[in-house]
Amino acid sequence: MPQGITGAPATFQRLMEREKKLMMVNGLLYRKTSKAGEEPGLQLVLPEQYREKVLKSLHDESGHLGIERTLALTRDRFYWPKMLANVTNYIKNCGRCVVRKTIPHRASPLQQISSNGPLDLVCIDFLSLEPDSKGISNILIVTDHFTRYAQAYPTRDQKALTVAKVLVEKFFVHYGLPARIHSDQGRDFESKLVKELLQLLGVRKSHTTIYHPQGDPQPERFNRTLLSMLGTLKPSQKQQWSQQVALLVHAYNSTRNDATGYSPYLLMFGREARLPIDLCFETPLQVEEGAHHQQYVERLRSNLKQAYQLAVENSDRLHQRNKRRYDACVRPQKLEEGDRVLIRAFGESGKLKDKWSSEPYVVLGKLPNLPVYRLQPERGKRIVKTLHRDHLLPVGCLIRLPGAEDAQDLSLSQAPARQTRQNKPPKRRSGHLLRESSNDPSESEEERIYSGPTDHWRSDALGYRNAQGSSRSELPECSGFLG
Repeated sequence: MPQGITGAPATFQRLMEREKKLMMVNGLLYRKTSKAGEEPGLQLVLPEQYREKVLKSLHDESGHLGIERTLALTRDRFYWPKMLANVTNYIKNCGRCVVRKTIPHRASPLQQISSNGPLDLVCIDFLSLEPDSKGISNILIVTDHFTRYAQAYPTRDQKALTVAKVLVEKFFVHYGLPARIHSDQGRDFESKLVKELLQLLGVRKSHTTIYHPQGDPQPERFNRTLLSMLGTLKPSQKQQWSQQVALLVHAYNSTRNDATGYSPYLLMFGREARLPIDLCFETPLQVEEGAHHQQYVERLRSNLKQAYQLAVENSDRLHQRNKRRYDACVRPQKLEEGDRVLIRAFGESGKLKDKWSSEPYVVLGKLPNLPVYRLQPERGKRIVKTLHRDHLLPVGCLIRLPGAEDAQDLSLSQAPARQTRQNKPPKRRSGHLLRESSNDPSESEEERIYSGPTDHWRSDALGYRNAQGSSRSELPECSGFLG
């Protein structure tokens, strides 16, 4: 038994007898840890009277992260018996979490965007909230696809000039130029200014299809996490939420990511971030340090190479699991060139709105290796659009769609008081994101079954049947939307 442990409490006496991983360092009791692919570390064995203070620092003061992330932060630094039960009980009884947090929604894309290393692919997106006391109502989110490292920059607007200035002055000069930037088709990101800037810097630009954020899942996923963290702020802090963003993002980057198995900070910089709690307890304790720069660089390269390989394997494994779950609920309906489709009614509001537009489109072709189609209106101006398969509703030639007069009457009766342009996505808004969540369930879409180009669509919710078993030979007037 090590020196100095004779007068320790009976609990630690029993631990020392059973646990061979315990050791004394500078009069403090530590527990040695070793994981595959990682360097050995030490956990400070924390007395009971300090545990609540530690959990308050790593949970309450770190954005009220969930059980797994809070547990990972705690285990990286400390050890005590029944830690999982203590952390779980602490978070389940956290008042801010109970008031604010809702059940997370699962969104797993069918197609995986691949990246080969840090800054190989960077995703950008805007998040809009209610204005704070300084009038700031937007956050430009920049996420590295490979490491999941994120940065969030509060802005007053979503102008192209703002995007260009933030990217150059706050991201490029600190982290370097990425090989490619991926975004949605917002006017700010697709502006001539941003495109020419990236072209001048040698950065390639790609984008998702409109109204399909699943094509750029990482910013959307980080947005939900950041909103959840912001929502747990005290009412007085919410009035100045823009001043809290940087600290919350740092807490996110310091926690282990479920997809990679490593913290974004580690994959980006090759070391774990030191948190305020580490300065207080001097954790985590460095087992060994390189005496020279060359030794440090060699060890860093070796560790990062191994970490990158394991991160890719973990990410691919998680993607395949999510893909299997997603595909189990998918009913494939392949579209061919020349098929008639309806597109979702974007840009309209109100509970009485149609889910699908009344104007039929014709499929021109499919993009390679993607569920994305090019199409043009069946009549009128032949403007080509590119949309994801989820936003298309195939219709056979027997479907009675509204004629020109019916469509005109419908458009007049449904037109809002103020005409707005519908050919561009609306500004990103998140309404009451920092207020208490509503429990109202969202509207569920009706089930649509397509049995072939010569059959009618069937919508059991509306009482219709297909042509073979229909008790009504005609659809009601203006029912061609089937929406």
